[in-house]
Amino acid sequence: MTQLSRPDADLYYELRGDGPLVVLAGAPMTADAFTALAEMLAVDHSVLTTDPRGINRSSVRDREEPSTPGQRADDLAALIEHAGRGRAKLALGSSGGAVSVLALAEAHPGVVETVVAHEPPLLEVLPDRDELWAATEEMLAIFETGDRRATFRRFMEIANLQLPDEVVEMMAGGEPTEQERADEAFQYRNMYRGTVGFRPDVERLTSGPARVLVGLGEDSAGELCDRTSRALAAMLGGEPVMFPGGHIGFAQDPAAFEPRLRKLL
Repeated sequence: MTQLSRPDADLYYELRGDGPLVVLAGAPMTADAFTALAEMLAVDHSVLTTDPRGINRSSVRDREEPSTPGQRADDLAALIEHAGRGRAKLALGSSGGAVSVLALAEAHPGVVETVVAHEPPLLEVLPDRDELWAATEEMLAIFETGDRRATFRRFMEIANLQLPDEVVEMMAGGEPTEQERADEAFQYRNMYRGTVGFRPDVERLTSGPARVLVGLGEDSAGELCDRTSRALAAMLGGEPVMFPGGHIGFAQDPAAFEPRLRKLL
């Protein structure tokens, strides 16, 4: 197990390959979600992946404290420095990890050349944020009842995701492991509000040395993160960079995703 100890957390990370550094980050997705993509990029790059603080193999000293995008950005900056490869060529964050890399570009703009925020779930950039916040609070209240299926179904309704019943059962049915139960609790109680409530500082993102791009899946049309990604890209003065697949296209078809990402390198 490879860990970096910080004052309030021990961060699990994996470092592959040699050459210019690429960072792949999720939240709550772990390093495992990026394994295939990381292996492809590692043929000519160093690739850093990590479990976000409080999730799976990355522990925190106090599990009652929130995990904010700013904290996760600080973690990524510390990991980049620890890797010893110099300034990162590119940092790709997906979903909650997209929010983490946006916070990284704001707080540590000198540590990465290009930031790709792939489908960040930013409620604050949407005109119907009040309704979305109300639905989010309802979902978080459902989670506290212990009904995993109902929580996940409400999440899908908010995200406007359509999944077959058998997939829902696979993801939210059955008895979770102790680790899965702990990760879900940390995600919903400690990470969720801060992630979707992040307010991007457009001036800092557009005036800093890092190039900030918004990524969007070609199959995500009509979903919540399609709306948030397009809204943020417009705020930054451009259009989203389109990638194959949907919200987790990098994991579902990394062979198609990797060439598109490599063009940005």
